[in-house]
Amino acid sequence: MQKRNLGGLEVSAIGLGCMGLSFGYGSGVSTADGIELIRAAFDKGVTFFDTAECYGPFTNEALLGEAVQPFRDQVVLATKFGFEEGDSTRAPDSRPERIRAVADAALKRLRTDRIDLFYQHRVDPNVPIEEVAGAVKDLIAAGKVKHFGLSEAGADTIRRAHAVQPVAALQSEYSLWWREPEKEVLPTLEELDIGFVPFSPLGKGFLTGAIDETTTFDPKDFRNVVPRFSSEARKANQALVDRLGGIAAEKDTTRAQIAIAWLLARKPWIAPIPGTTKLSRLDENLGAAQIELTPIDLERIETALAAIEVQGARYPSHLQARVGR
Repeated sequence: MQKRNLGGLEVSAIGLGCMGLSFGYGSGVSTADGIELIRAAFDKGVTFFDTAECYGPFTNEALLGEAVQPFRDQVVLATKFGFEEGDSTRAPDSRPERIRAVADAALKRLRTDRIDLFYQHRVDPNVPIEEVAGAVKDLIAAGKVKHFGLSEAGADTIRRAHAVQPVAALQSEYSLWWREPEKEVLPTLEELDIGFVPFSPLGKGFLTGAIDETTTFDPKDFRNVVPRFSSEARKANQALVDRLGGIAAEKDTTRAQIAIAWLLARKPWIAPIPGTTKLSRLDENLGAAQIELTPIDLERIETALAAIEVQGARYPSHLQARVGR
């Protein structure tokens, strides 16, 4: 697996988003199965693992901490703060005292003495970003954190935070069916030498082709409340998946691999973190690192998808209000 640089932090070109092992897409997997998948990812070259206190809450950090114990010093662990009591259904909370408490608790759950990348999960409108950056700067000085990150922040917030404590990486949604970051965020990151970590690089599973208008989700699956995953939107968006399938067939690969390879080709400082609960999908996702898309390939993808307008908002309104601040 090739490596990439995120604002001074070296990571594998493709990381592993661990959320779905415990949270978000249903009941998750057993601890044994989660450990097996994380260790399989490491064996295949993944050195970048992403979690958060609110995934569970708390159980995902504990799972990851147990899984990476045999090779902790060979991997980068990223986790996040930013919600009341670590509960993503509650209000943002990035008060400095809360950030310090989250860091101490995460260190214990991750069974480590430092957090390699500590993200603010969502911008808190009640706490100036300068105070947030200052709190993380203090944690870095204390040796508890190595690098500072933001998630779903807007360009102005990124600049203000970076002026207090250099931001190593921004994590936000970015994929063939959500390209909003290209307008303001990506140019800002390039200017400031900040890395970018796309989550949901496979469109929350839709770009794999495994989901259609008839698919039903687990009652605990958050896609049940996402407008883009209504049956009507899925039916309308099938054209994108079909077009992607044609491109993949011509390259003798899969839709998922084309989607991830496309992200890798965008910029050398982009490291996507696809998640999965299945070893077969892990192999498929990581195989994208071996696919080289030529400028002609990329132009054909742009042309093929340009006429397709994706239907449905990516978040319900109450969650959309939390992003891009």
